[in-house]
Amino acid sequence: MMQYLKNWNVVRILRLVMGIIITVQGIQAGHWLIVALGALFVVLPLLNISTCASGSCEVPRHRRPAKIKNEDPSTFENVK
Repeated sequence: MMQYLKNWNVVRILRLVMGIIITVQGIQAGHWLIVALGALFVVLPLLNISTCASGSCEVPRHRRPAKIKNEDPSTFENVK
């Protein structure tokens, strides 16, 4: 069990808590569509499934700086 909880972060816990709250509110209100939405928010962090397709929502961590070519330097004239 501890091995399973080892990879949890704050966002994953927040998603689980939010899903539980949405589910409970949906049950209390009697709106079963909200209960289904809350159940989805509970299942996603439990199974560690992201809502992004194939992790495409992530920003690349290592970016190479763009090389600036100074082959054609611009010249400016002062206009009076």
